[in-house]
Amino acid sequence: MNVRRCIAAVAVLVATPVLSSCGASFGAQTDQVYNPSRGVDDRDGEVDVLNALVVTGADGSGTLVATFVDNDQVNADSLTGVAGAGQDAALTGKVAGDATIPAAGVLNLATQGDVTLKGKRIVPGNFVKITFSFDRAGSATLDVPVVSSDDPDYADVKLPAGS
Repeated sequence: MNVRRCIAAVAVLVATPVLSSCGASFGAQTDQVYNPSRGVDDRDGEVDVLNALVVTGADGSGTLVATFVDNDQVNADSLTGVAGAGQDAALTGKVAGDATIPAAGVLNLATQGDVTLKGKRIVPGNFVKITFSFDRAGSATLDVPVVSSDDPDYADVKLPAGS
């Protein structure tokens, strides 16, 4: 009787990892890119747009925060323009400062560069459709969330004059 119980216990211990792994499959979340943030990502082009969002202190204007990763190992790229698209076509953007993305490098607008936006739909809680234009990589259009500068995570973001 004891031998049967021992064999059953060993069988359960051996079978548990094998049977429980069947629920994970090959498409499990651990195999996919996950960015725990409020911003949105686009990894479809030669330049990746990561954690893009607009920080606003006053309705109608804001600062774009994003990280751009140049996937070209040889040639640098640069952000040449930011503009509204679709229902946000009236949104305007101004790229100031150095917007160069080094070859195989990054440009983080939170610490480098300066992109300001103006548009009536720049209100915390909204999403605005923005097209990012690059010198070499073409363009990418994303629905970007708008967050308030009152949030402690974005309190240090430089806002446009008058915000």
